[in-house]
Amino acid sequence: FSLVLSLGATKDMGKMLGGDEEKNPDAGKKEEERQEALRQEEEERKAKYAKMEAEREVMRQGIRDKYGLKKKEEKEAEAQAALEANAEGSLTRAKKAIPPGCGDEEEEEEESILDTVIKYLPGPLQDMFKK
Repeated sequence: FSLVLSLGATKDMGKMLGGDEEKNPDAGKKEEERQEALRQEEEERKAKYAKMEAEREVMRQGIRDKYGLKKKEEKEAEAQAALEANAEGSLTRAKKAIPPGCGDEEEEEEESILDTVIKYLPGPLQDMFKK
């Protein structure tokens, strides 16, 4: 037993160190067959699980129908539609990351606010601020 083990180990060591590998004409053909068998098994496995998931989904849909439940995606879509509908008739607008007018143009914004305030003052006070 130890003799066979040592022969096999030295043969593998020679391959690892860069020695010539054995040339087997059927090795490529066997490898292709093995790869094809693996691909086929993988396809069969995927088909099996797809079938099982389809059966589960039929059962889930039956439960949803029986108890009046909705799918998660349907709930999210309805919630989004409700938010959009509320936003359309709302007096408040949706918050934005950066309000318009913020940035480098601060002086112009202040002037426009001052002009707006001046418009609502009585005539003599308007004249005082305009000077």
